[in-house]
Amino acid sequence: MLKLPHHNRYEYSAINNRKDYSWPGGKRLALYFGINIEHFSFGHGMRHAISTQQVPPDPRTFSWLDYGNRVGVWRLFDLFDEMKLPACHLINTTVFDYAPDILEAIKARGDEIIGHGRTNAEKQGDMWEEDEARFLAYIHDKIRTDSGTAPRGWMAPWMSQSHVTADLLDETGFRFAMDWPFDDQPIWMRTRNGRLMSLPYPLEINDSPQVVVQKQTGEAFAQSIIDQFDEMIEQSEKQPLVCGIALHTMVVGQPFRLRALRRALQHIVSHPLFDRVWLTRPGAIYDHCCSLPQGTIPGDDYPWREGAREGTR
Repeated sequence: MLKLPHHNRYEYSAINNRKDYSWPGGKRLALYFGINIEHFSFGHGMRHAISTQQVPPDPRTFSWLDYGNRVGVWRLFDLFDEMKLPACHLINTTVFDYAPDILEAIKARGDEIIGHGRTNAEKQGDMWEEDEARFLAYIHDKIRTDSGTAPRGWMAPWMSQSHVTADLLDETGFRFAMDWPFDDQPIWMRTRNGRLMSLPYPLEINDSPQVVVQKQTGEAFAQSIIDQFDEMIEQSEKQPLVCGIALHTMVVGQPFRLRALRRALQHIVSHPLFDRVWLTRPGAIYDHCCSLPQGTIPGDDYPWREGAREGTR
């Protein structure tokens, strides 16, 4: 029998064969918005580019990225305040020092911070294990110190992973990861000393791949959000589902794309089945899943690492 390399983090599980459950209040679709707030090195490292990249230092590309922190994020805060929508923020820790006003606004909103590396100019998948462990510990401590709350969720810059990232996340004190877009429900993954929840995060209902990579318009991205929501709200009659919508400040923060995004959000909140929706954040999804009876979430027979249930390190 031909054997293929495998991650051994989780077992195959058909969504139609799982136990049913509901979200708080009997809701069937958990909806969250993940806003990516990123900071880049000038003239070095990795970067998103909306146009042809120039020879470094390429101030044009850097400036387009920096627009997200100077303007785009504030437009998104205004929009989400206007529509009374919660959010989580996948934020580089260099933003805390570069643009501290952003962190203060997140704290004022009561939103959740998800670990998202130091800067999107670097990725971790090719780090030695010892370096990656120090990298994760630094970010965990930086968020806890600067925000006042230890992060529980993680989503790496560029979704970059080494073979031991899940193990190190568990050992550092993170409780769930959003780097594995393999399901529409939370699933427990094995680690070498315990378990880590995989929480659905969209690779495609995500403005960066759609607009920056695939060159889709803002209108096309907004229509993708609408179609995803409409289909999932109907599918959620059969199974509880998680609908994540991933946004980047430099992409949908641009005025013409922001207007399209506004139309998509207005469609969602005015939907006739909106009473089935749980507007939430990833940490609350994690907490609810942990409260369900044993055997409900696939992989919940993987043992807890000592101290992990209380979130201690």
